[in-house]
Amino acid sequence: MEYKSENKICQNCKQDFTIEPEDFNFYEKIKVPSPTFCPLCRAQRRLVFRNERKLFKVKDAFTGESIFSTYPQESGKKIITREEWFGDDWDAMEYGQDYDFSSSFLKQFFELEKQIPMYGLNAKMMSNSPYSANATNLKNCYLCFSSNNSQDCMYSSAIDFSKDCVDNSHVNHSERSYENFWLQNCYQCHFSIRSMESRNLWFCRGCVGCNDCFGSANLRKASYCIFNKQYTKEEYKKEIKKLNLDTISGLKEAREKARAFWYTQPAKYHQGLKNLDCTGSYVTHSKNVNDSYLIRESENLRYCQYLQVPESKDCYDINNWGANTELGYETMECGDNSYNNKFSRNCWPACKNLEYCMHMFSSSDCFGCVGLKKKQYCILNKQYTKEEYYDLVKKIKEHMDEMPYVDSQGLIYKYGEFFPIEFSQLGYNNTVAIQHFPLTEKEAKEKGYLWINIPHGEYKITIKVGKLPDSIFDVTDNILKEVIECENCKKAYKILENELIFLKKEKLPLPTMCYDCRYERRISDRLKIQLYKRYCMCNGEKDVTGIYKNTVKHIHGDEPCGEEFKTGYPPEHPEIVYCEKCYQQEVY
Repeated sequence: MEYKSENKICQNCKQDFTIEPEDFNFYEKIKVPSPTFCPLCRAQRRLVFRNERKLFKVKDAFTGESIFSTYPQESGKKIITREEWFGDDWDAMEYGQDYDFSSSFLKQFFELEKQIPMYGLNAKMMSNSPYSANATNLKNCYLCFSSNNSQDCMYSSAIDFSKDCVDNSHVNHSERSYENFWLQNCYQCHFSIRSMESRNLWFCRGCVGCNDCFGSANLRKASYCIFNKQYTKEEYKKEIKKLNLDTISGLKEAREKARAFWYTQPAKYHQGLKNLDCTGSYVTHSKNVNDSYLIRESENLRYCQYLQVPESKDCYDINNWGANTELGYETMECGDNSYNNKFSRNCWPACKNLEYCMHMFSSSDCFGCVGLKKKQYCILNKQYTKEEYYDLVKKIKEHMDEMPYVDSQGLIYKYGEFFPIEFSQLGYNNTVAIQHFPLTEKEAKEKGYLWINIPHGEYKITIKVGKLPDSIFDVTDNILKEVIECENCKKAYKILENELIFLKKEKLPLPTMCYDCRYERRISDRLKIQLYKRYCMCNGEKDVTGIYKNTVKHIHGDEPCGEEFKTGYPPEHPEIVYCEKCYQQEVY
């Protein structure tokens, strides 16, 4: 069948969106109806089911002991340890129930979901990393989230295959690096973003194959550059020494100067490297990945986010993880050899043919199930034969269209839509959704969403930032006894022994913010999911603002480029945004 583009109005935001012929082809391939929510509202709806890095102390539902959890006590969830969840003392099949055709499917599903225990932390193959979550195979790590196969790391998110790194986000195959965003194959890089295959960078942006550079942008295979100006090795060392990067004051001044310089240099409209036919932000080493965000080594994706563990293939509207995921649609946290899963959350490993499932382990061909391990042909946690299963699933899908769930906002959920936001047991303010779709507490509650504040212990501040030693060389082990007041949020934080060892080794001054505020500062450099239609800012000899002067004559000569594209940079952003061709002429 040959499809044509179709314009729709989103149920939620009431904005127009378009379903393209290739979208219809995918929906037909996996046998689902076209969506009634726009791509952004679909993303928000999934992201509100993910608490990436907030930890709560809760009571274990089995033992009553205090344990850490990504679910707050207010969620009403029965939280247990991971060991208890995988143990033999309980069986989620005991909660099985018959399907009730007098009630909507989603209502029945969430009544079931509320009854079934869930482990507090999603983490496996961990060694001496008790305060990390949404992680796999971490060793000697502390407060690392959405991370995999790393060791001796602290205060990081999405750090993969890395070692001895502190305060990083979205970094892989890197070592001895501090306060970075989106690095790959880097060594001893600090305060840098969107760089790869480099070492000894300070405050650099968009550099590839470089070493010993400071405050630079868009360099390729360069050495000993400061603000893109070439120096000899000896000159470079002298200039770097003058910056006093071992001091709090020197580092603050360096940060301000570097960022001011970055905004005088063009940025490529699409933040990614080594791609073919890709659009979105932070997509790298991929093919035919469009309208997507933070994707590595994947193929044939659209409207996907946070798939940083290779690889994912032939998916629409899926979030988080990856690791050989194929034919996924509207899923969250499904990975590790996942195949043909739809409208599901936290199902792994090797789960396939699941629909409307949560917290499944090594299961297949299940519909509306929660917490099952190694099961097949189950509906609402009740066992069926293969023939009974397929017959009843067909009837349930028809019933979902005849008696859809209607949420508190009047939004209609027939077969083909992910779970309603109001069913999330996480506070909206603690989910990834708030990073891309900010709401105030009042706005969230008016929509029926939870809002849960994290309690902080009462600590007596013993020292304020202004009293900290300026240079790391003046810091003694006595700092480990101090309780410091964050200069931003005014909450308490401490310097840990391993953290101090790292700072001294890298000759970095003490941080003046708590780790939460440092995280927020890092991701403030990060674009959001939204894409905007814009034109290349190259205006001939200069950019349209007149700030940047081109180094070579471009193929469009003295005339404006005029190339139109989709970019993550909003129109009000200070970056000078160039199309691919204009950027390459300036950089390569």
